Amino acid sequence: MNARVFPWGEPEAAPLRTLRSDVRTYLKEQIQRGRFRPSVDGWSTGWDEDFSKDLASRGWVGMTIPTEFGGHGKSFAERFVVTEELLASGAPVAAHWVADRQMAPSLLRYGSDGQKRRFLPEIARGESHFAIGMSEPDSGSDLASVRTKATQTKSGWKVSGSKVWTSGAHKSTWVCVLARTAPVDPHDRHAGLSQFIVNLASAGVEIRPIISMSGHHHFNEVFFDDVVVPDELVLGQIGEGWRQVTSELGFERSGPERYLSTYLILAEVIRQVRAGALPHTTAVGQWIARLAGLRKMAFSVATAIDRGESVNSAAAIVKSLGTKTEGEIVEFADRFHDQAGQELAVLRQYVETGLLQRPSFTLRGGTNEILRGVIAREIGLRG
Repeated sequence: MNARVFPWGEPEAAPLRTLRSDVRTYLKEQIQRGRFRPSVDGWSTGWDEDFSKDLASRGWVGMTIPTEFGGHGKSFAERFVVTEELLASGAPVAAHWVADRQMAPSLLRYGSDGQKRRFLPEIARGESHFAIGMSEPDSGSDLASVRTKATQTKSGWKVSGSKVWTSGAHKSTWVCVLARTAPVDPHDRHAGLSQFIVNLASAGVEIRPIISMSGHHHFNEVFFDDVVVPDELVLGQIGEGWRQVTSELGFERSGPERYLSTYLILAEVIRQVRAGALPHTTAVGQWIARLAGLRKMAFSVATAIDRGESVNSAAAIVKSLGTKTEGEIVEFADRFHDQAGQELAVLRQYVETGLLQRPSFTLRGGTNEILRGVIAREIGLRG
């Protein structure tokens, strides 16, 4: 897979160019050896624990985790480069994705020293698998309406409630749960929320699969029935869950996975246009330009994170525009779906997968309708 189908614009610094070349060479070799088959939306559905461990052994998982906690002490810009190449190749990276993308930064910012030393080295080795428990039935992206409760006891906390659309929970070891630890304050619905790291093997946890229309099992509904969580697995401060979650969502929403989930589809269209199997169309150039713009926006968020800046609204913009774009790329390519020719077999396979996955693009990580409200409020406050 050649990630340079698109001209990304500004030249990269030499260290980033070298890193990109190394990752690209490795991925090309893995594909040629049949180690994995490129897939659309592989970052969310392609679960391969051995592949994640191999990436980790090369220093490409846990890149931004400090060396004192078993990581590599790299920048978010360097991680961004590796992420782009993995997505461009359609690599199966779901096993480590949530742990590396969300939990590692959250643990570094809010975790206790014990939590950091317990979880971060495992994440950096590609051995720790996390799910995120935010959304609930009938709540959607309105996290202030969370009904899962955590009640303090002599031995810690008891968590009861349910979460839905919990990606990879059936294969994960841990889930980070947002729960209500105080009654709803009518003047501040975001108050009284806290985060807990819950062992999915605990008594009282039940995981029910949500089977997609493609027949794949990726999402889950997770039930908690008085699940005991020790005090040492409270993430951050009790009552600070909303502030912690919103900062965590900045990492979830701003990465290149928010516009490159269907990269393989457009890249395959371009290859077939060049080969003469598909007609030339100016729309290809429009999609290239849009992706180049989104890429620049996302990279600016990564460098802002390196500078310690808040990226909440910028990440929401990337997520909203990016997921809309990757869905529209599927629709664009679908016009070629019925054209004859064995040379288009790969494109047809990619499009079929993209069409099945498309409904989730604008939902996961916060629905785009909710995000537009977040963006409007942020802009209004700044204005």
